[in-house]
Amino acid sequence: MTETLPHAEQLRQERLAVETLYRAFSDKNPDLVDQAVTPDWDDIPLAPGQGPGPGGLKPVIAGFIEALPDVQITIHDLLQLPGRVAVRAEITGTHRGALFGIAATGKRLTIPIHEFHELRDSRISRTWHLEDWFGAFLQMGSFPPPSEGAQPSVKEAA
Repeated sequence: MTETLPHAEQLRQERLAVETLYRAFSDKNPDLVDQAVTPDWDDIPLAPGQGPGPGGLKPVIAGFIEALPDVQITIHDLLQLPGRVAVRAEITGTHRGALFGIAATGKRLTIPIHEFHELRDSRISRTWHLEDWFGAFLQMGSFPPPSEGAQPSVKEAA
């Protein structure tokens, strides 16, 4: 059921939902996702091994907390229209546990992110996101090991 809110109140509630999603990481509380997103939330693209909906994101958040115990997400820009929010932010943390199969390096990471959120009833119903994982891997000094069934590189195939 879509409720009609005064414009300013709708924007405030939608901004709060987006901020709560990022706080789930920074506050190390994956359950905050339930307050921020709809039960049928669509996350595009899913992380490797991530399941659908809010339940699929919670293990991803837990993995970040384990890999980067001091993880923080800082919002730098937030552009908003009713039902739409664009975010430029960054993930920071110290690499203290395995991340994407890369052993802890002890290095401080800064990972820029750009996300576009669609909202329904003051909760996020769809997210399109892009993180600079290439830059993160360069900061760690390593790339994830190839997954099983991955195509061989040009060098390996020769």
